[in-house]
Amino acid sequence: MTTVEAIHLLEQFRAGTTSRDEVLRAFQAKPLADLGFAQVDLHRGLRKNFPEVIYGEGKSPAQVTAIAEKIVDHSRRVLVTRIGPDHARAFRKKFRRAVHHEAARCLTLDEKPLAKRAGAIAVVCAGTSDLPVAEEAAVTADIMGNHVERIYDVGVAGLHRLLGRLDGIRKANVIIAVAGMEGALPSVIGGLVAKPVIAVPTSVGYGTNLGGLSALFAMLNSCSSGITVVNINNGFGAGYAASQINALANGELK
Repeated sequence: MTTVEAIHLLEQFRAGTTSRDEVLRAFQAKPLADLGFAQVDLHRGLRKNFPEVIYGEGKSPAQVTAIAEKIVDHSRRVLVTRIGPDHARAFRKKFRRAVHHEAARCLTLDEKPLAKRAGAIAVVCAGTSDLPVAEEAAVTADIMGNHVERIYDVGVAGLHRLLGRLDGIRKANVIIAVAGMEGALPSVIGGLVAKPVIAVPTSVGYGTNLGGLSALFAMLNSCSSGITVVNINNGFGAGYAASQINALANGELK
């Protein structure tokens, strides 16, 4: 249950369309599920407005599926990031309606999709090689209840490509800018828009890219105002933060 869903349930009780016992059952659910290898946080949705997200890398397919089962039983939706083919096969065998987002390396299951809030999140990607990180951000923002505008392959090596999509970028409430190499894209966008820009450095690039450090340092040292930087390849973190900003813009979070 998310914060928004909890508020809706209380409003139903106040209107007389939901019984006291139904409300009590919803709020008396245990906050944790002990699986031995994992302590699943079942109240994450109440605190953060979205249930616990599973980081798949380093976990076995069986562990991911077991954790997801507890989250889905309680929240009816789950997001799994950084998965491989074995995770996807095991997960979809258990959850037939799950979606495997291959480019994003994510799995989603959404039995009760959240209503899409007003305003869009633009995910702007410098090059095709950056797509896995960009798609991780887009999938995250989408399942969290946002309209996502994907604007891909508009890096600064061909500035006309970016300028041709500028109107769409400016309409978004939040912009996620994903780039490797020298990491210039967020700085350029930041100088052209009046919206928050979340910069995501990727590890794409040749030798002195240093696994994404060059892009990270460039973004941290940007002279454009209003840019926030997440960790290297952290599309999930950018999508999550962008969703929270968009929720604030819609007056949801207190």
